[in-house]
Amino acid sequence: MPELIVIGYETPAAAEAARAEVLGMAKEYLVDVTDAVVATVDDDGRIRLAQMVDLWAVGATGGAFWGPLAGILFFNPLIGLFIGAAAGAVSGALSDYGIDDAFMRKVSAMLKPGHAALFLLLKAPASERMVTRLGAKGGNILRTNLDPAAEVALREAFATARDGLGKSLQEADRA
Repeated sequence: MPELIVIGYETPAAAEAARAEVLGMAKEYLVDVTDAVVATVDDDGRIRLAQMVDLWAVGATGGAFWGPLAGILFFNPLIGLFIGAAAGAVSGALSDYGIDDAFMRKVSAMLKPGHAALFLLLKAPASERMVTRLGAKGGNILRTNLDPAAEVALREAFATARDGLGKSLQEADRA
């Protein structure tokens, strides 16, 4: 079952750093990420979603591929390329990939201006190693789709990793 985890951060930079850490772990095959979105709230209360995948670009690329093929049928592949790319970009922008945008906006509405949230959709349950590395980046778990016992265990492991980082940083400052 896919696992949804929402982690709140005090700054967008911290959320982006955490997302970079998750994507780095994905390259190491420690986690299988379906979607990782950073949601930010500006001073005016506007919510911005920084998607992991740019659907405009994906759609335009697909359209640019299929457009010339359709254009060949009408003896003008160049026009087909432009029409295909435009149609692909529009369809990409209108499609939704991964986590539902309406859900992310609803959860992000609870954030204070200047804060951010990292939405993670994982194909497999988060490993202890992943939780430890991500917890070291700080933040607080805001929401999950786990059953209550699993959510409590995840929150405790995350808090332990986060608090362990704080203590080790304080000890390093003293030395």
